[in-house]
Amino acid sequence: MGKNVKLKDIARELNLSKTTVSFVLSGIGDEKGISKATQAKILDYSQAINYRPNQLAQSLTSGITNTIGLIVPSIGDAFYAKLVKEIEKEAEKRGYVILISSSERDSRREMNLIYTMRAKQVDGLVIAPTDNCKKEVEKLLEDNFPFVLVDRICLELDTNYVIIDDEESSYKLVRNLIDKGRRKIAFLTTDTKGSAILNRAKGYHRALEDTGTKLDRSLVKEVPRENYSAYTGDILRELFENHPDIDGFFFAAHYLASETMLYMYKNGMDISSFGLATIHDNPVVEALAPNMSVAKIPLDVMAGKAVNILWTNMKKKGVNEMSGTVIPAKIVIKD
Repeated sequence: MGKNVKLKDIARELNLSKTTVSFVLSGIGDEKGISKATQAKILDYSQAINYRPNQLAQSLTSGITNTIGLIVPSIGDAFYAKLVKEIEKEAEKRGYVILISSSERDSRREMNLIYTMRAKQVDGLVIAPTDNCKKEVEKLLEDNFPFVLVDRICLELDTNYVIIDDEESSYKLVRNLIDKGRRKIAFLTTDTKGSAILNRAKGYHRALEDTGTKLDRSLVKEVPRENYSAYTGDILRELFENHPDIDGFFFAAHYLASETMLYMYKNGMDISSFGLATIHDNPVVEALAPNMSVAKIPLDVMAGKAVNILWTNMKKKGVNEMSGTVIPAKIVIKD
């Protein structure tokens, strides 16, 4: 029955205007000041007759498509795959579907994706931005288009964002290694222009400074993000040749921890003899290095707060109220 029913049919049956019915079925009944009783009446009747609205016509009427664009650096990365899942779950609670794309850490591709998603009339954007995000984010701010950044921020710009306390988490992990007697702690990092990695480096340096541990810059190694697995082995080989007395490692990213654990395992090294710490974990780390201390990122909390911020701004239609949210990571000390 619902397939052939039109809005005017529902309106006539309930003795309401077609516009009122359209607003309610578009999810903007509250915004349009329609009473809860009337909304319930419309929704109950529509469900009873199995009404299926014409989404295209509905979006043209309301200006709402009930879609959110989500852009992450890499869908294949385990961290972002889990984040996507959590954001999708939170969006569904509010009746939204997600359009997902990967920027592949390319700012030009990211810009094109933002343009394309806006052309497809998404109601808002969730973006884990590239390092060179300033131009496209400035355009979103200029247009008052609803968006929120996750996991990292766009430096020098005041935006909505949800991130973890990267510096404090890193500080606690490295400080713990030092307090346990580790004095020669290598730091493997990457993408040093990104806000998250920059803050993790600050945490590492602050822990050394506060404990009077001398900074040895030859222990800080930047691994190219692209094809990182091809570079990590050579970097580790050089580290161990120049510093055979390394007694600890701090990893700015979980995939660097994984590559290092695999290198140690393949070379017959005693993984348990090192003090180890990383931001976020994964199955490889858990299997090969049960003694690895970890700053676990609460992706469900990050997703919930991000969607809530976006939802609030989408309802305001053209008035972005900036909200910067920093959430604590769960520090799990194992060594």
